[in-house]
Amino acid sequence: MAARRNSRPRSLGESRRVRYAAPALEKGLDVLELLATASDALTPSEIATHLGRSVPEIFRMLVCLEERGYISRIGPDDRYQLTLKLFEIVHQHRPLQRLISQAWPLIQRVSSETGQSCHLAMLNSADVVVVAQADAPGNMGFSVRPGANIDLLNTASGHVILAFQTDEVRSRALGAWRLRSGKPIPASLYRHLHQIRRRGYEDLASYQVHGIVNISYPVLNQHAEAIAAMTIPFLARIGDSIGPPQVKQALRRASRALSLMIGGKKLELSAGTT
Repeated sequence: MAARRNSRPRSLGESRRVRYAAPALEKGLDVLELLATASDALTPSEIATHLGRSVPEIFRMLVCLEERGYISRIGPDDRYQLTLKLFEIVHQHRPLQRLISQAWPLIQRVSSETGQSCHLAMLNSADVVVVAQADAPGNMGFSVRPGANIDLLNTASGHVILAFQTDEVRSRALGAWRLRSGKPIPASLYRHLHQIRRRGYEDLASYQVHGIVNISYPVLNQHAEAIAAMTIPFLARIGDSIGPPQVKQALRRASRALSLMIGGKKLELSAGTT
């Protein structure tokens, strides 16, 4: 009698993973991602242990990555660390470089006008990543470091980008979030995103820090889709004359200006919004 096949159909994601598996590439990416999050340089045996692989499995990968300049060895025990090559590659990506160069003066101006830090964030799978940031002037302020990845649904930037997005991109981002978090999409999310789209911005108490209110406006392309969000984590200070209304005005002006600079559309608000 013929052996019985497993009748469970593979999902599209599973089929693609099986069909397009690239073990060597995955090992190399695992090494890079590990070293990017490690606080200190690691030995080959430590890298192998973290990744659940043997030293011989990763040794050739370490040699290759070192020859290509992505990692380097330090110390007498040949510990590996990342070089700045990945940083250089990111800054050679022309569209991103152009967006950051155009956004930077606007972000600085908003920070100066409001006395608050200001940052620009973009969608990155199930996260948003901070691609540019200006510190608050003066001695006190709250800021998010450049390069930080923040959970898509735990940030005002993520809400704004999702609200001003195509159904396809929104579904793909939320699918990645659901897969990574293992949680269902909140039932109230779509209604909340609709409200953001109507008023044109997000105004949200921080999920991470008490006392911070995140105010975020979209940067729109020619199709009125958000390619980024300009955000201030507003920190109220005693005696300040600038509050959320002034912050919203500054962010609205700057996000509109950046949208127009990249050939996009300025945000048209519904009647009754500010």
